[in-house]
Amino acid sequence: MLDKKHSPRRTIVGGLFSIAILGIAAFLLLNQQYVKDQITVWSYRVPSNVQTIESRIDFSGRGKFYFYATQPELDGSDKFNADCPRQEVGNPILGCYASGRIYVYDVTNAQLDGIEEVTAAHEMLHSVWERMSDADRTRVSALLEAEYKTLGSNTDLTARMSYYQRTEPGQFDNELHSILGTEIGNLSPALETYYKQYFNDRQKVVDLHAQYSTVFINLKAQSDSLYNDLTTLGSSIESRSTQYDADVKQLSADITAFNTRANNGDFSSMGQFNSERAALLARSNQLDADRASISRDIDIYNLKYADYQKVSTEIETLNKSIDSIKDLQPAPSV
Repeated sequence: MLDKKHSPRRTIVGGLFSIAILGIAAFLLLNQQYVKDQITVWSYRVPSNVQTIESRIDFSGRGKFYFYATQPELDGSDKFNADCPRQEVGNPILGCYASGRIYVYDVTNAQLDGIEEVTAAHEMLHSVWERMSDADRTRVSALLEAEYKTLGSNTDLTARMSYYQRTEPGQFDNELHSILGTEIGNLSPALETYYKQYFNDRQKVVDLHAQYSTVFINLKAQSDSLYNDLTTLGSSIESRSTQYDADVKQLSADITAFNTRANNGDFSSMGQFNSERAALLARSNQLDADRASISRDIDIYNLKYADYQKVSTEIETLNKSIDSIKDLQPAPSV
C-alpha cells in the first residue's frame, strides 16, 4: 500500500493561509480601537441634524471618521443634562465627550449660529486625543504649550484654561488641543499642519466661532460702555444736585436777609439796593440754568439706563439660550 503524500503546492498555500490568519490576528490585536471605530462607523445611522453639523465643519476624511466613531448626538436639555453633568454652578456647558460618545446641546437661538458646529468639532478633537499614543501626545503637547505662551494677552483664554484646571485636573493639554484647533486662527506652521489631518479647512470652524462670539463681545462692549457712562453721569448728577440744593438754600437765606434789610431801610442808597438785588437775581438765574442742565442730564441718564437694561436683557437671553439647565417649573396645583 502506497503512502499518500501532500503536494508541495498545497503545503505552501496552507502555510500562506496560516501566515495571513496570524497577520490579521496581529493587526486586530494591535489596532483594536481602529477596528472598533470602523465597526461603529459602519453601523452608525447619522441623524440629519448631525449630518448638517458635519457638513458645515468640513472635516477631512479622517476627522469625519473620528466624529462618526463617537456616534454624536444633538440633544435638548433633559437628555443633554443626563449625559453631560455640569462641573460648576453658573458655568453652562455646550457639549461633552463621555464614555466614547459626543453629546452637543441643541442651541436654538439664531444669533448663535455656528455654536453647535464649533462644539462638535471641539469634542471630536477630544476623541482624537484619547486615541493618541503617549509619544504623539508628548509631541503635540509641546506644540500646544508653546503656542499657549504666545497667547498670554488673551485673558479670556487664560481664564477659561484656569476653569479647566479646576474642574478637570490633568486635562490642560487635552482641552487646549480642542480650543486652539477650533477657535484660534493663525497657529504655528507645525500646529496648522497637524490639524490638517482632521479639517479640510480649519478656518471655517474658526470663522464660525468668531461669528457667534462677536455677538457676545459686542453686547458686552455696549454694556460696559453704557455702565461707564451711567457711573460717570450719575456721579456728576449727584454731586451737582447736592451743590444745587446747598446753593438754593443759601440763596433763599440771602434773599430773606436782603428783604429784611430792605424793609428796615438798611441800605445806604438806591444804588446799593439795586446792586445787591442784581447779584441775587444773577445767582437765581444761574441756579435756574444749573437746574435745567441737571434735568437734561437726568433725561440722558434715564435714556442710557433704558438702553443698558435692554442690552442686559439681550445678554441674559443669550446666556439662557446656551444654558441647558432651565428654570424649574412650579409644582402642579391640586
